[in-house]
Amino acid sequence: MAAAWADLAALGSTALLWTSDDVALADATWELVRELEAVDRACSRFRDDSELARLNRAEGKPFPAGRYFFEAVRVALRAAAATGGLVDPTIGRGLRLAGYDRTFTIVSERDRGIVRARFAPAAGWRLVELDEDRRSIRIPSGVELDLGATAKALAADHAALAAADRTGAGVLVSLGGDIAIAGPAPRGGWPVRIADDHRASLDGPGPIVGLESGGLATSSVTVRRWQVGEHELHHILDPHTGRPATSCWRTVSVAAASCVDANTASTAAVLLGEAAPAWLAERRLPARLVAVSGEVVCIGGWPAQAEIAA
Repeated sequence: MAAAWADLAALGSTALLWTSDDVALADATWELVRELEAVDRACSRFRDDSELARLNRAEGKPFPAGRYFFEAVRVALRAAAATGGLVDPTIGRGLRLAGYDRTFTIVSERDRGIVRARFAPAAGWRLVELDEDRRSIRIPSGVELDLGATAKALAADHAALAAADRTGAGVLVSLGGDIAIAGPAPRGGWPVRIADDHRASLDGPGPIVGLESGGLATSSVTVRRWQVGEHELHHILDPHTGRPATSCWRTVSVAAASCVDANTASTAAVLLGEAAPAWLAERRLPARLVAVSGEVVCIGGWPAQAEIAA
């Protein structure tokens, strides 16, 4: 048996899959594709027929949600509660007004003068109403959700677990750099290279850490940037202002019990700025923070030797 891998274009990004057993790759890939289709149908902001798009057009009426979409919204609200509203799914209108209203490929390539940047704070995650009995969701008219901070990570968690359950092999799934692991890991863990951009070469510069379980996510203000008029913007918005976060951190990587937890924490850390190390340490989350100056801060048991070996 030997490890095997596959890569797919998905969700406006890249999906990567590794299995500890090459025989398991085909079945594991099938599970990943099924998960990618499900999260896109439920949570895409860029297709008119997605459940998210239909909820955003519901004009304050209760929206009957499928099981997947209902779980995705519930997970997003849990992330908002855990971060005191820093990771807020009601930032959707703010992202749209800031110019992130199409897939990132289109946004990054269009003429910067076509749209004018405007900014709107998040409406507030407590405005989202979930009816567990009817499995319905209601948001006030004018409020728009965006699940980009958590839905991709949830899909990675789901896909890794489903593939490991189906094949019995160890599985690593990376969706745009958000990583989830399930099943038995290789000896020493899955080697993962940390970089600002998930599109970086696998043999490029950056520290390598070994992951045996759970998830890892990296949030960065150096990628997913676009130009609108005189404004250079990025996708991590401050929910209080709707403007791109001004942070002392260029990149934050966090390991946690799940990819959702890791993504939630890494996004919150960028927004927290100087308060991030204490916030992460209090939650006992291993993390690597790279300052705008290039200084690297490792906390919570993040292996310092990885920096030396890089």
